[in-house]
Amino acid sequence: MTTLLSSHHEIVAVYTKPDSPAGRGKKLTASPVKMLAIENDIAIYQPTTLKSEESQRELATIDADIMVVVAYGLILPKVALAIPRLGCINIHGSILPRWRGAAPIQRAILAGDEQTGVTIIQMNEGLDSGDILKITTLNIADKETSGTLYERLAVIGTNMLISCLDNISAGSTVPKKQDDKLANYAKKLSKSEALIDWTLSAVAIDRCIRAFNPWPMSYFLVGKNNIKVWDAEVEMETSDKTPGTILSVDKMGIRVATGDGVLRLTSLQPPGKKTMSITDIINSRLNWFEPTSTL
Repeated sequence: MTTLLSSHHEIVAVYTKPDSPAGRGKKLTASPVKMLAIENDIAIYQPTTLKSEESQRELATIDADIMVVVAYGLILPKVALAIPRLGCINIHGSILPRWRGAAPIQRAILAGDEQTGVTIIQMNEGLDSGDILKITTLNIADKETSGTLYERLAVIGTNMLISCLDNISAGSTVPKKQDDKLANYAKKLSKSEALIDWTLSAVAIDRCIRAFNPWPMSYFLVGKNNIKVWDAEVEMETSDKTPGTILSVDKMGIRVATGDGVLRLTSLQPPGKKTMSITDIINSRLNWFEPTSTL
């Protein structure tokens, strides 16, 4: 949105989710998009649905040329998609048709994909299945987290958006149909799947740790203590110990046997605390991580 504000395109209105409770006090909090719209004196709409005739009439009165949709959270019915003169476009964080759905960035890391990207599509009634207007790819780095990858994709996406809008305005876009046979689904993340399964390979667990950073954060249990894992390293060696067994503990990390290989935990967060280095963990909670014990 910031990039659009500084471009020659005019934002005539902003649609965003209703204010929601946040923080310990559960105070109603506006979305960052709403706050930016207020700062720039842009009309704001926060309907709970776009399926009602009232919300659709309201959208029609804005008389926008096009609607740009990014992680909006509401389903846009066919009637709403057809209201803007040039329809609605969506910016999606994957190389469509791969990873349609709610969590494409995380699922790409989990799957061990070497590449991902940003796709801008002309929206239709389907789930991320519209015609491709523009696509850019990039390589996923070895230590990439969902957080760092999101930031890189956001930069690419904003630059693509301005170019794509210019092409649409000029009538020079060449839409490309997606091959539905190549499509797969990036289902929404859940906290339950962030619990580390030590029977997986060290490589797979490392992917989980990176994919679930910054949310919901991979974790394991020591007694009733939920320990979040911020960083880890895959060690190229094998172990015949039961998966989850702590092999050794030193300032370089906590080495844990997995279903295939060894994972060295290097940055953890105990409940109610900030992220801690392994040295700090050893100094304060060594009794939680006795060698030969099982996580």
